[in-house]
Amino acid sequence: MGDQGRLYVSEEVVPIYKNLLRDADLIVPNQFEAELLSGTKITSLATLSEAIETLHKTHRTPHIIVTSVRFEDTSSTLSVVGSTRRSDYAPRIFKVDVPSIECFFSGTGDMFAALTVVRFRQAITDANLNTIASWMSPDDIEPIDLPLAKATEKVLASMHTVLEKTKKHRDEVLERMSEPLVVKEEEKESEKSMHLRRTKAAEIRIVRNLQDLREPNVVYRAEAL
Repeated sequence: MGDQGRLYVSEEVVPIYKNLLRDADLIVPNQFEAELLSGTKITSLATLSEAIETLHKTHRTPHIIVTSVRFEDTSSTLSVVGSTRRSDYAPRIFKVDVPSIECFFSGTGDMFAALTVVRFRQAITDANLNTIASWMSPDDIEPIDLPLAKATEKVLASMHTVLEKTKKHRDEVLERMSEPLVVKEEEKESEKSMHLRRTKAAEIRIVRNLQDLREPNVVYRAEAL
């Protein structure tokens, strides 16, 4: 729907998204989208928790992961905050912090969502919850032991490694582009053409790093809120 305070769609579409929430078992909004869907201004972990509780109790959404959580622009950390509700719709909130990577990547939201579906299903299978409606965990399962938390840890492990390698490749490409001969050639190209070349250099290198998707090295662990 949008990001960083800006809608990608018409405001008239937002209520339609809200109406669909009761039909969803899992949603993965970013911080701005979570604000829109919950009607809660998110400025802290406390208000984020309120937003998640609203999505659980008002919209009956079983599983929620809020991505790209950052309360200060200068922060060197990004957080992903998730929850699987209990039978009384109370949240079980966990948080995973990862170092932010100073580079613009296109498609990270889609990548996160795709990996989450796979890893969540794997975690549900490991917990023998495949036959349970909406893959709900028993109420006595703590936040950090939820299948959703285990899935999130693996997803972020894969993503952080792949994005780090993508940035390294991008930096190498930009360094070559700054060499004298290349700079001279740049002068002949349009600004739009150069922008496309720089953007292409930051395309996420998924295919070249499949092993990091298959067998992630989990470093960043979930903590309960």
